[in-house]
Amino acid sequence: MGGSIAGLLAAHVLAEHADRVTIVERDRYPEGAGQRPGVPQSRHPHALLDAGQRALDVLLPGFTDELRAAGAPRLGMPSDMVQWQIGRWIRRTTASTHIFTGSRLQVEELVRRRVLANPAVTTLESTDVVGLLGDASRVRGVLVRERGDDARKEERPLAADLVVDASGRGTKAPRWLVAIGAEAPHEETIDTGLAYASRVYRDTDGTLGAETRGLYIVPNPAQVYGVVVLPLEDGNHLATFSGLRGDEPPTNEDEYVAYAKRLPHPFVHRWMREAEPQSPVFGFRSTANVRRRYDLPGRRPAGFLATGDALCTFNPIYGQGMAVAAMTAVALRDALADERRTPTTHRVQSALLAASRQAWDISAGSDKNMPGAIGNALGSRAVDRPVAWYMRRLQERSPGDPVVGNAFRSALSLSEPMSALFAPEVARAVLFGPPAPTPAEPPMRREEPDA
Repeated sequence: MGGSIAGLLAAHVLAEHADRVTIVERDRYPEGAGQRPGVPQSRHPHALLDAGQRALDVLLPGFTDELRAAGAPRLGMPSDMVQWQIGRWIRRTTASTHIFTGSRLQVEELVRRRVLANPAVTTLESTDVVGLLGDASRVRGVLVRERGDDARKEERPLAADLVVDASGRGTKAPRWLVAIGAEAPHEETIDTGLAYASRVYRDTDGTLGAETRGLYIVPNPAQVYGVVVLPLEDGNHLATFSGLRGDEPPTNEDEYVAYAKRLPHPFVHRWMREAEPQSPVFGFRSTANVRRRYDLPGRRPAGFLATGDALCTFNPIYGQGMAVAAMTAVALRDALADERRTPTTHRVQSALLAASRQAWDISAGSDKNMPGAIGNALGSRAVDRPVAWYMRRLQERSPGDPVVGNAFRSALSLSEPMSALFAPEVARAVLFGPPAPTPAEPPMRREEPDA
């Protein structure tokens, strides 16, 4: 159910184990990398983190080479970005991690082309799933209905040995499970009320080029406004403001530029006044963290799995969505290929949730500290306080200390476990060292390697 990146990659994995995999997609796929109504967030930034790149290359060998050949920009962090975080400018030392910053449309189109080349994978486009078939013991398929102007279109059954929910943030599967006598999953939520507004620009004054490829001001509880400016595959740049509930970035074009004055430094406002707009302003407000706990005890039918945003969705400001979709597909592949254990529904679903756990800990753990955050997962335990203290010190030292900064980025990019933040050389700097000096103004040039 759902044919975006998570659904396509799940279908790719399942095609190794089934005679036929059918993707039911509410939209009609565009020719090439076009917009789809069902993916409104595609107009906003989508970074492909290191861990996602590795996972995609495992699933679709050579994928990142193909992405680079298609013109997707690849940025080194922190060397290619002017970045402000925790009240300080980050030193532009040698890159320790890389991200692709092209459009989500480009990534999805390349994934779709590779997956649908398999004759075992078929699609039902412009079709809605409207319910599940089966009972509390087993899901046996779905009810589908073709989309269109004809209100008389009838529902019809589509039998299946396994149903995978990849329908995204707006999934209706919990309600449908209740309708067949099963139990909806417990949902954990944290919502900061964060909202986005994005617009495409052409750099006209040479600020952004080979030396500086992107700009990023990271919000925090003391400074809640953010902005990111990233290069796209067509040579333009996508600028995105973020703000919290009650002070959301506007979609009015004049007010949009003025919103930059809220930022802690005027350099983005100055750039935006000179840059040439290439699109309208688009808003987006569905940014809550939601985790559906299908792994917990309850009336869970066999033959049903959830993946992607239908399982665990994050505040998009952390750029984790595409990476976690790919990592979850790798977890699905590994669980099905494990000859030591029978791939029961519960065991496989638990593996999928585990693949998203670090991303959840980062996103939800950060968002619960933002002012005005609401949700049922805001609570903290006494055992969490020493870790929170350590993490504050680590973040204070990451802008100026490359050892600490590299470890921090490795965890944020999901390429190393959180335990990397407690490695001996990192812990020494965090526990005993003062914050290292950082630039007083936006560092518009990279540091030399021996600086």
